[in-house]
Amino acid sequence: MGLINTAIDAFRFKDTIIYKENSDLQDKYDALKKLNKEYPNNEDLLSELYIVKKGLDGENEIAYQLKKANIGMYVLRDIKLRYQDLTAQIDYVIISPIYTYYVECKNLVGNITVTDKGDFIRELNINGKRIKKGMYSPLRQVEAQREVVRKLWDSNSSNFIKFFGSKYFDYYRRVLVVAANHETILNTSKAPKELRHKILRADALVRQIEYDLNNCKIDDPYKTRKDMEQSAQAYIDWSYSEQIDFYGYYKEKYINSKIRSNDNSKENCVYDKEIIDDNLKEKLIKFRKARSNEMGIPAYYVFTNDELERLIDIRPKTFDELQKAKILSQIKLVTHGKQIIEVINNN
Repeated sequence: MGLINTAIDAFRFKDTIIYKENSDLQDKYDALKKLNKEYPNNEDLLSELYIVKKGLDGENEIAYQLKKANIGMYVLRDIKLRYQDLTAQIDYVIISPIYTYYVECKNLVGNITVTDKGDFIRELNINGKRIKKGMYSPLRQVEAQREVVRKLWDSNSSNFIKFFGSKYFDYYRRVLVVAANHETILNTSKAPKELRHKILRADALVRQIEYDLNNCKIDDPYKTRKDMEQSAQAYIDWSYSEQIDFYGYYKEKYINSKIRSNDNSKENCVYDKEIIDDNLKEKLIKFRKARSNEMGIPAYYVFTNDELERLIDIRPKTFDELQKAKILSQIKLVTHGKQIIEVINNN
């Protein structure tokens, strides 16, 4: 680190400051728990509750790992950013003394293998049968989120800062995919070398940050606690919030819908929903590609990867539901909304 940075390090704080702790997953979980008490034994609710709980457990596991670190950092959870027609939802922003990390948390059922081409393969065991399915790369997803941050940074920086800072933007703002399920086997042995340190388990997260800090160049900029707090506040200033009535949404979606057959076990219902979600994702991605080619526009002008995840999560059945969900900007809604609804309803 160099003598000056070493001296600073001796006096700097070692705490983990959770600068923003609330998340939509916690709000979803609370709403589903309340509904489950009011309407017990509803398989749809139980299935959704299981999946949301898995995601929340994953986020909480990352928070646990970060809180027991002895590095000195500012942490923001569930940050939503918007630049013009682009949006990003980042599970965790970690601001360390040198690097900022954007973390995509995955707490999936099943094992994950990363191929030599960087593709993600997920393996599930359903009724004793092993099923392998490709999945959208969470690494490309978080890289796209970083691009939204870059555009916000460019729009809020002076020409002088942009000139000297743009070249090193990615170097100092790193992306990580963290598998938070303790039962998941993460196999990156065949993954490209440059990707392996970006895909890790939750219990290796702090070690990776420590490794990066211990192996930084002597001339790397060293942020003080005040610098880190100012950076954290910048993300708060850039972020936007949504007031979503998850209780009302889930009640309308599940209580008034047909209850799944009692022949299926709770575990099978969870797997069924995940497979249905995967199928819908594939169809929406194909639609986005075809739509962008047809209109001669970038794919994210149809919907971004974060908007894709919300479409799958909320699954609006009508144009009115899509509009009320506030997933898409008005121009995307008008241009592609009806066609998106057709894809969802035909799934």
